[in-house]
Amino acid sequence: MSNTDETVVILGAGQAGGQCAASLRRGGFAGRIVLAGDEPHPPYQRPPLSKTYLSGEIDESRLWLQPPETWAEQNVELHLGSEATEIDRDARIVRFADESSETYTHLVLATGSRVRRLPVSGADLDGVRYLRTIADVDALKADFAPGKRIAIIGGGYIGLEAASVAQKCGAEPVVIEAMDRLLARVAVPEVSEFYRTAHETRSVSVRLDSQVAALKAKSGLFSRGKHVQAVKLTSGETIACDSVLVGIGVIPNQELAAASGLATANGICVGAECRTDDPAIFAIGDCAEQHNWLTGTRLRLESVPNALDQAKHAAAAICGAAAPKPEVPWFWSDQFDLKLQTAGLIGQHDTTITRGGDGETPRSFFHLANGVLIAADCINDPQSFMAAKMMILKRAKPDPVALADPEMAMKDVMKAAMAGV
Repeated sequence: MSNTDETVVILGAGQAGGQCAASLRRGGFAGRIVLAGDEPHPPYQRPPLSKTYLSGEIDESRLWLQPPETWAEQNVELHLGSEATEIDRDARIVRFADESSETYTHLVLATGSRVRRLPVSGADLDGVRYLRTIADVDALKADFAPGKRIAIIGGGYIGLEAASVAQKCGAEPVVIEAMDRLLARVAVPEVSEFYRTAHETRSVSVRLDSQVAALKAKSGLFSRGKHVQAVKLTSGETIACDSVLVGIGVIPNQELAAASGLATANGICVGAECRTDDPAIFAIGDCAEQHNWLTGTRLRLESVPNALDQAKHAAAAICGAAAPKPEVPWFWSDQFDLKLQTAGLIGQHDTTITRGGDGETPRSFFHLANGVLIAADCINDPQSFMAAKMMILKRAKPDPVALADPEMAMKDVMKAAMAGV
């Protein structure tokens, strides 16, 4: 059936939305595609924001998913700088804050997520930053200078990546984490301890079990008291700083979907095709909650590979094509000279095996459940990462002794494990 007269409206001009538009064209969709975003920028990558863009190693144009003129060549209409405010499901119309509207045949919600705000007194002071958009990072760059004291609230990946950039730029970062270890929500204790040691040996101060009570402003005869000067902890201790970066997680942007009557939980609820309970509406990326084949539970994954995978599934469904094969979830983080590549999902593991030599890296941590490899964290160890992805996909049971032996090539460990599948 021809789709020439159909219109796909994609809300969200990030990597999920951009990939969906590109996949639709590659899949033969010949109708109209409108890619709408509330930022003024064409679709861009977010991961470099806390890494190479923050450090100044790349400029803004290097963030683009593709040159702006390429979208026009692909006949993808960009509707930028205006937020979608309403979905009229009966009329199949999306309305925007600039009072424009678009009628759709298919609607794809790629609305992503937003930063969680720090709920303490003083959080609205000047010099309190967040890191989610190009504008956020542009405001941050002046704080990452020699001698500047930066308090980073949150010891997750964003906070640790920013701390590594700050140290590289000559600033003095202190990471303040409420939990008793870094990366507590996403990593096993062994990985947490590795990164705590890595940061502290590189002159980053790490404060664990430290809850923020308030942010304090400058005071005195010549101060207006509007710029942050210190972080006060519940212990009563005060940590002096020139600026604060808050990285305490994100919240899915699901309110527009919920207001239109779509099912939501920890994200917009979708099925295998990334279709919501309205057959004409899909949701992909950080905003979508979906059954995960690896864990057997419903999850909302915040990762670029997941966003791209879901975008391809939605595009295939719209084009009436076969769904792509399932992929192993994976993530990455760059801190200092350490590249972490994570495959699979922890949570159901009962054993963690460490593989490494006498030096800091390469080092990998393999997580098994009843002997089956379900996840791996590989630091400067791409061979282990690739082998782990294959074994996780096939539900293989690698030999624990071989996994822990750095003298045994990972390809041989994988071959032996796959032979038993």
